[in-house]
Amino acid sequence: MADLDMINRDPNNINDFVGVQFEDVLAEPEGAHSIDCVWKASFFCFNIWKNFFYKLATLCCGMCIAAEWGCEFARIAFTHVWIVTPLFKVLEINCGCLQKFWALCVHCCCDPCCEAFGLLFGAFRKD
Repeated sequence: MADLDMINRDPNNINDFVGVQFEDVLAEPEGAHSIDCVWKASFFCFNIWKNFFYKLATLCCGMCIAAEWGCEFARIAFTHVWIVTPLFKVLEINCGCLQKFWALCVHCCCDPCCEAFGLLFGAFRKD
C-alpha cells in the first residue's frame, strides 16, 4: 500500500474545479465596497463556518460514504473482470465466424461481377 500524503490530498487534481475559498465565492466589484471591518469579519466568518461544517459533515458521513464508493468500485471491477471481458471475448469469437461467412458471401456475389466489368471496361483502351 502506498503512503498516504496528508499534505496534498488531491495529487491528481480531480477536484480543481471546486472553488471553496473566500475569493472564489465572494467578491466586491470596484465602486461597491463594504466597510473594511465588515469585509474582514465576513472573511473570518466564512472560513470558520465553512471549515466547521465541512469537518462536521466528513466526521459524520465521510467514512460511510467512502465505504459505499469502495463497494461500488469493487462491484464495477468484479463485473468487468468476471462478466464484461469474457462477454467481449465470446462476441469476438462469434463475430470472427460471421466475418468469414460474410466475406465468403461477398466474394461469391461481387467478385464475378467485378471481374466481368473489369474485362468489359478493359476493352475500352485509348490507343
